[in-house]
Amino acid sequence: MAARKGRRRTCEAGEPMEAESGNTSSEGPAQVYLPGRGPPLREGEELVMDEEAYVLYHRAQTGAPCLSFDIVRDHLGDNRTELPLTLYLCAGTQAESAQSNRLMMLRMHNLHGTKPPPSEGSDEEEEEEDEEDEEERKPQLELAMVPHYGGINRVRVSWLGEEPVAGVWSEKGQVEVFALRRLLQVVEDPQALAAFLRDEQAQMKPIFSFAGHMGEGFALDWSPRVPGRLLTGDCQKNIHLWTPTDGGSWHVDQRPFVGHTCSVEDLQWSPTENTVFASCSADASIRIWDIRAAPSKACMLTTATAHDGDINVISWSRREPFLLSGGDDGALKIWDLRQFKSGSPVATFKQHVAPVTSVEWHPQDSGVFAASGADHQITQWDLAVERDPEAGDVEADPGLADLPQQLLFVHQGETELKELHWHPQCPGLLVSTALSGFTVFRTISV
Repeated sequence: MAARKGRRRTCEAGEPMEAESGNTSSEGPAQVYLPGRGPPLREGEELVMDEEAYVLYHRAQTGAPCLSFDIVRDHLGDNRTELPLTLYLCAGTQAESAQSNRLMMLRMHNLHGTKPPPSEGSDEEEEEEDEEDEEERKPQLELAMVPHYGGINRVRVSWLGEEPVAGVWSEKGQVEVFALRRLLQVVEDPQALAAFLRDEQAQMKPIFSFAGHMGEGFALDWSPRVPGRLLTGDCQKNIHLWTPTDGGSWHVDQRPFVGHTCSVEDLQWSPTENTVFASCSADASIRIWDIRAAPSKACMLTTATAHDGDINVISWSRREPFLLSGGDDGALKIWDLRQFKSGSPVATFKQHVAPVTSVEWHPQDSGVFAASGADHQITQWDLAVERDPEAGDVEADPGLADLPQQLLFVHQGETELKELHWHPQCPGLLVSTALSGFTVFRTISV
């Protein structure tokens, strides 16, 4: 969360932070700063971060901004909470010229937690120790890059047995699959990385490519249940199914799934059924499909007007029969798939004041999800939260009355947020990409 510079900001888990004047007698009581709702910053004010609201917070730059990325599952173990952390990202750039783009493997390591503020009365010796400690706590980044002609619209990673691969949607209209093993190897060893960048990177090519979409797209999802099975959707309203074949290749069905009337924006496989997937579109609809039927007849369920305008993103819960959607209307909607025929969401949240750009359910906690928006906000939510009527929050801060009870946290400070993901092996850890770069953080709320 951010605070107005020059003002103290207090925070407890699940509550927005207050901006207090340094002189309450002249400026009145504490105010709640609500992004997009409260008064704009006054001249001379700027937002600064309250580190006490974060368990961990790091930022990274990679040159050209990345529209999309994915977290690469690793062999360092599940449920990792001990600091410092290490994580691996696969990302694709959106550079100014087509030939300047890169597919990248990032190894971020030595990620320590936020440092507590210095205690009052600390002496020079303690300050010197702090400086030495600060040097040891510096985050580290290794970066292996592969040239890619054309901006990369979306990246999704999967493991085919012991082989990590990335599906890549290019603005040039083709979908490619890249093998990632070599990239993962070289980011572990500085000498190997230097040799790779000097001798090998220019020779790395995709192991498979499909140009049958007849235009660019964004939607892409690997099946979590059938290794190598892939869905891709384009801006021409078509969805194609990829089936892995012997020898490490794919058969792409040339017959598209028919139903949407505008661009297919996102795709999600069912986490429980091998043949079922969901799609969302700029035609404002969400559709549920079953690939056992012919592509022209595979659409089984439709909510025709799920949002007021384009639906940009969906996420299918791994733990509950819930689908989460976010649209250009700024709304977040939750759909119970057992009641999908009703055409009505079971919950709608309106905190974002611009299009929602990314949504994702927490991989372990069934009621928690995160969203990012073009309003430069990342929001964290918990469906299980209800406001305590005896807490007195609303009386203390009337602005809280307008906030959804389930809103846990609002993160700011990024510019043009594009995508976020929870780390599947580090509980509560969120990673986001924006025009301003990558951010890795964990809040006190999740």
